[in-house]
Amino acid sequence: MSDDRAPTIEEPRLTTRRTDRRRVPRYVLAVLPLGVAGLISLLVSGNTLRPLEHITTIEARMASKSDYFRDPEVQRLLLRHGIRVDIHRLGSRGIATQSLRDMDVVFPSGQPAAKLVLDRQDRSVRSVRPFVSPLVLGTFRDYAETLVRAGVATPQPAPDGSDETLYYNLDMARFTGLLDGVDDRRNPEDGEGRTADTWNGVGYDEVTRDGRSNSGRVLVRTSNVCESNSAGTYLSILAFVANGNRTPGTQNSNDTLLAANAVQRLAAEIKPLIDLQGMWADEQADSYFSDLGESIAPVSVIYEHQYLAHQIAHHGREDRQDTSRVLLYPTPYALTEPQLISLTDRGDRLVEVIQEDEELRRRAVELGFRVRFSGTAGTSDQLNAHLAEHDVQVPQENSDRTKVYEPDLEVLEEIIDHVGDCPPPVQDTP
Repeated sequence: MSDDRAPTIEEPRLTTRRTDRRRVPRYVLAVLPLGVAGLISLLVSGNTLRPLEHITTIEARMASKSDYFRDPEVQRLLLRHGIRVDIHRLGSRGIATQSLRDMDVVFPSGQPAAKLVLDRQDRSVRSVRPFVSPLVLGTFRDYAETLVRAGVATPQPAPDGSDETLYYNLDMARFTGLLDGVDDRRNPEDGEGRTADTWNGVGYDEVTRDGRSNSGRVLVRTSNVCESNSAGTYLSILAFVANGNRTPGTQNSNDTLLAANAVQRLAAEIKPLIDLQGMWADEQADSYFSDLGESIAPVSVIYEHQYLAHQIAHHGREDRQDTSRVLLYPTPYALTEPQLISLTDRGDRLVEVIQEDEELRRRAVELGFRVRFSGTAGTSDQLNAHLAEHDVQVPQENSDRTKVYEPDLEVLEEIIDHVGDCPPPVQDTP
């Protein structure tokens, strides 16, 4: 008799591996050093609780000095104060003449634009002028040596006694004779015949060693005078020199009509020195430091801090100076004083931080600025020491200390409007 009962099947037994609860998984051990290192980094930088803190975004309109606020180290230092700056780039005069709606701060690169902004405010504002920067002309060695040959530039001695100095002093009165497009046969610096006031006419093709030539006019490339502080400051130098090293509008101040006529004549005199460049350009430093800078413009209006920052960075990358690019220091000279102006309570906080944070001032020196310390008008000692520390040639102070004083705002505006045919300013609507 067969057994019809189904076979008995035992349930499977599940076994679990016994683990030592005191042991830490290997993958945790693998990443633990990274976590500790990150925590130490946050502790050292003061950013341990940064993700939990409130970050205030400040809307800012800035010109060339936006380079400072775009620097990663400056951004890191500002984050320690809970501040992030959202930059809207515009030329200084454009900042002053266009709408300021929704802006917390503005940072025009010079005093004329700053005064235009301040005159528009109906609240008590806070502001700071953290540093100064001379206006300079950036050029290339063969062009600088051509100007030396023409008798309008003088090289500053290089510290090692070589011929590769980075800096030249430029006699603006003589230099403007090359910019006027007029063949003055009494002035040998102008060149000869039809080549007068061209680069080859003043000896460029004889200075170069590789057969290069340039039959183009001797020009200085500027940004738009209707928008840019650097272009407006350069105009002030031209007007000062054309006016016999006197500030325009002052000698006839007692006669309004005579003063107005004199300013108009002066503006008409210097307009060709700017008009010959052709189409207005944007920020000049970007073009000047590009690979095609020499092809774009042999001479460009820039700020000293832009050139020095380039040299410091170049030496850090290449372990040598960029000796192809050099600076022309105009005589007479002009200093620009950027002014950070608050328009809101949030802007007040940024002004306060820029005034008080020593690390932010130190970083400005590292970026090539001549920084104000302890309320002084400005100092070069810290900047010169930083340049020497990074094996960058220190510029010498020109023995001719004739300084260009910008004309009254109304006079300067009249010159700018005449030279640039500028559109009327945009007013904020209530």
